[in-house]
Amino acid sequence: MAQEDVFKKLVSHCKEYGYVFPSSEIYDGLSAVYDYGQYGVELKNNIKKYWWDSMVLLNDNIVGLDSAIFMHPTIWKASGHVDAFNDPLIDNKDSKKRYRADMLIEEYLLKFEEKIAKEIEKARERFGNAFDEKKFRETNQRVLANQAKIDEVEARYSKAMNSNDLAGLRQIIIDNEIVCPVSGTWNWTDVRQFNLMFATEMGSTAEGSSKVYLRPETAQGIFVNFLNVQKTGRMKIPFGIAQIGKAFRNEIVARQFIFRMREFEQMEMQFFVRPGSELDWFRHWKEVRMRWFRALGFGDDNYRFHDHTKLAHYANAATDIEYKFPFGFKEVEGIHSRTDFDLRQHQEYSGKKMQYFDPEKGESYIPFVVETSIGVDRMFLHIISAALYEEELKKEDGSSDTRVVMRLPSFLAPVKLAVLPLVKKDGLPGIAEKIVHDLKFHFNCQYDDKDSIGRRYRRQDAIGTPYCITIDHQTLEDNTVTIRYRDSMEQERVGINQLTDIIDEKVSINSLLKRL
Repeated sequence: MAQEDVFKKLVSHCKEYGYVFPSSEIYDGLSAVYDYGQYGVELKNNIKKYWWDSMVLLNDNIVGLDSAIFMHPTIWKASGHVDAFNDPLIDNKDSKKRYRADMLIEEYLLKFEEKIAKEIEKARERFGNAFDEKKFRETNQRVLANQAKIDEVEARYSKAMNSNDLAGLRQIIIDNEIVCPVSGTWNWTDVRQFNLMFATEMGSTAEGSSKVYLRPETAQGIFVNFLNVQKTGRMKIPFGIAQIGKAFRNEIVARQFIFRMREFEQMEMQFFVRPGSELDWFRHWKEVRMRWFRALGFGDDNYRFHDHTKLAHYANAATDIEYKFPFGFKEVEGIHSRTDFDLRQHQEYSGKKMQYFDPEKGESYIPFVVETSIGVDRMFLHIISAALYEEELKKEDGSSDTRVVMRLPSFLAPVKLAVLPLVKKDGLPGIAEKIVHDLKFHFNCQYDDKDSIGRRYRRQDAIGTPYCITIDHQTLEDNTVTIRYRDSMEQERVGINQLTDIIDEKVSINSLLKRL
């Protein structure tokens, strides 16, 4: 199935099964804004708990914070967002559509990477275990030609981005005949910068109001509270401050479902270290964060690091952890060595010292910072993309059936177990309701007695419920029930009094955290 079709099925599934809805849909929606449904909000909360516990519970030198969305406007001047938080935009004169120039170039490069990947896959199928990918990359003429093109365009692209050469970006688009996806032409305007911050007014009257911004990131709330947390928590360098919160960016080209939105949620941790040690800590957090992703069990090869060729003005090292989405490898988390830029800027603009006194060194200094930043919504899309399967099942009579299943990690699943009476009579519903009542204090449970048992299993598969408990007539005799496992569809007979311990062992996040 084409990648575009896979992605359309994913978007459709999210709406049909209560994960994500277009916001304001009865009024024809609002572009790049989405609402999370009854299952989506549970999955989202579970993702946030996994991140929060791995940061704050597992590290005795990381604490939490919840800063305000509205902040003093000078903060955004100090951080550089007022002057430099821009995207390079370009318009196609024929379609009247607007695009990010950097994205057009990156998508053009992705086509050559896909060509290389196809050549490698064909060779792997042809040579089997004898296939040497490294040697193939170094000798195959088609691969070498495609790689040469990538290297040439990337060199020009990196130079243009680093020097803020807008004319140079446009020339790359023209020289490579990168066309508008709608009109199919390369009749482009000049590239210009567009600031991404949302501005609003704060105050009771027009005369007394002042211009403020919806925060475009949560990091600055951590930086301006650095000393508050350090002093009240008696924190010693190195230490971190973690935060989960909403951020807002006026994305002109918002697309790919919830991958890029105007209102989104971030999970960020700023780790304060001694100057000179930041690159060691940068490497440390790269390893830690990659381990966090791979612990989900979606395949180590589906993740990779992408080191930045263009560094932000505040960074001396930066990398992205990328996941292989249906539309290619894309960033799910950024890790940056931000130097002392933010704290130094806030010291300059506020006139307040942002220094830490190091008792071991006997001196004061502005700490350097290593940041890990992950989008909750993008992580949500990653989980859904990795978990959604459509598989063919063979029946005993030789025919086949199809089931749609969400293979969510059990500790992330919105509903941990469904309790299903086989029939709506003979006292079976009463037993099922009592089981739900007893277990709901431990897990998110769901009672379902509508339709045949087969249809109910399929419904639970589609929402990602890892375990189904079936109450049948044997339950009346020996107080046992059947556990049905989502992924294997195998069934096991257990006593009702064993259910809490069995399910808890399977869905508890604690066993996963211990492996990190």
